Amino acid sequence: MEMLLTGTPITANEAVEYGLINRAVPADRLKDEVAVLARTISNASAHTVSLGKSAFYRQREMAIPEAYEMAEKVMVENLLTADAHEGITAFLEKRSPHWTT
Repeated sequence: MEMLLTGTPITANEAVEYGLINRAVPADRLKDEVAVLARTISNASAHTVSLGKSAFYRQREMAIPEAYEMAEKVMVENLLTADAHEGITAFLEKRSPHWTT
């Protein structure tokens, strides 16, 4: 609340501590870190990423119990997809997945 009312700036490390951002990196490493994150996301199932993003934005408007209930349904929906099957199979076979989407 203090930050909201006073507008007092905080450091990147404080933003991590408060849960506002996932990580802080030195400015000279930012492009490399962004590239690693982008590569990680691009290697995931596009369908699963889309499903997760969509669910996240829908949950923002929900009460917590309702959001948890929706999350359960989305997780089950995701587990029934071809990409989920491929991801589990690839993990068990110790290979990279070949996504259908």
